[in-house]
Amino acid sequence: MKELGLELTRLRKASGLTLRRVEAAIGVSNAYLSQLETGKIKTPSPNTLFKLSQLFGGSYEDLMEKAGYPVPQSQSRQVPETVSRLAARVGDVSSSEADALADYLKFLRQQRAE
Repeated sequence: MKELGLELTRLRKASGLTLRRVEAAIGVSNAYLSQLETGKIKTPSPNTLFKLSQLFGGSYEDLMEKAGYPVPQSQSRQVPETVSRLAARVGDVSSSEADALADYLKFLRQQRAE
């Protein structure tokens, strides 16, 4: 479960949130959150993991797996680490924002190729 705590800490910090802000956002005490991050709480509820995954923009399935819950393995849910890090930094985007980001990335790659 230490792996879960490390991942929660990483996601929270990548989101730029304090434990107090997470507490306010999802209604789970910062003391409980701290115990999750340090691995003192071994089996957080799936509901808590879902709320955290939504807040941090992380994978619910990954958090469930790291908490020791059985999760069906699927090729479609495996996301490259760079994509996960980008999603954690950017957060939710609209379809038009995603299109604009993709266009900008293509532009940057073309500039490098020239």
